Amino acid sequence: MTTDFDIVIAGGGLNGPALALALAGAGLRVAVIDPRPADARAADEFDGRAYALAVASQRLLRALGLWGGLEGESQPIREVKASQGQPGEGAAPFFLHFDSAEIEEGPVGYMLEDRFLYRALLTGMDGSVTHMPGVSVISQEIGAAHVTAGLSDDRQITAQLLIGADGRGSGVARRAGIARQGWDYGQTALVAAIDHELPHEGIAHQYFMTTGPLAILPLPGNRSSVVWSETDANAGAIKSLPDDEFLRVLEPRFGGFMGKIALAGQRFSYPLSLSLAESYTAPRIALVGDAAHGVHPIAGQGLNLGLRDVAALAQVIVEAARRGEDIGAVDVLERYQQWRRFDATSLALGMDTVNRLFASENPVVAALRGAGMGAVTAIPGLRRRFMRQAAGLSVDPMPRLLNGQAL
Repeated sequence: MTTDFDIVIAGGGLNGPALALALAGAGLRVAVIDPRPADARAADEFDGRAYALAVASQRLLRALGLWGGLEGESQPIREVKASQGQPGEGAAPFFLHFDSAEIEEGPVGYMLEDRFLYRALLTGMDGSVTHMPGVSVISQEIGAAHVTAGLSDDRQITAQLLIGADGRGSGVARRAGIARQGWDYGQTALVAAIDHELPHEGIAHQYFMTTGPLAILPLPGNRSSVVWSETDANAGAIKSLPDDEFLRVLEPRFGGFMGKIALAGQRFSYPLSLSLAESYTAPRIALVGDAAHGVHPIAGQGLNLGLRDVAALAQVIVEAARRGEDIGAVDVLERYQQWRRFDATSLALGMDTVNRLFASENPVVAALRGAGMGAVTAIPGLRRRFMRQAAGLSVDPMPRLLNGQAL
């Protein structure tokens, strides 16, 4: 039958539009169904939200033709320093140090504000992707050769494939009967941007504390993004504080190494949990990003894992289409699942283990984790391996988009 589109993507955050651009660039007809208004996150003023992009993710954006307009807004991450600390006491001397000079690919990663990345994706879709803002997918019916998506505005559209890029509570996954496994961490992330008196020198800091990790990530200028994980009880009390009192609680954890600090932009918070879909595919259905795997933000890998999904799924679909295959067929989608599920699950459980390990106050565990992290720093080959993993350069096989190559 003739379908309205080749692919319909439910979800207009970041992964959905990135996937749409990759597929449309290869000549496929794509629609993005986005529940939010088109300009919801494309405001001119800074609102405090930012992402740590791995090198591989930066290459994907370059392959999509977006990085040229984003590079000037980004902050390279030149070093990463990790430390143990106690709540309210700041960090001890770092026990893990990554320096981008040790790898040939340049910076370990890049920090980029949400408003710039979202705006670039929104602009990129104009003219090549059918973008339907302010509308949700509320039903789906699977046929032998197509899927029909029912929209919240009473329209129905058909496609060969429906992709769920609609987050941890994915309606696409739920309606497809895909169950989830996971657990709550009993932690909440407090997110804010901080202006500071002294330069950050492009260094990202990760403090591991028993109540949760604190990340200080460099933004352009004398500004950093803070992702502060606390127990739910502590976070509930802290997030209710006025700005000046919030800063007074943050200051001893942040430390004084960058001089005086002040809030820049809004403050955000969200509960932390692990949420893994039991399958990334169903008949004429595929999941990407948080719809497939919602992870702890301890290493800033959530968006990067989603963009790995984007690169792999786009390559599978485009190659199948060029061979004349049915892009929604079970055997085609299984190639995507086999490519991505082990990598994403391994990283998700690895981050879960690190979070639990550093939350322990057992002195034996503390000694062992310190020795282990010290060994990573002391052994060049092992340190380099960890750096390449963090930069997203260890995916095997590497999708073309993550190498900066067009499909």
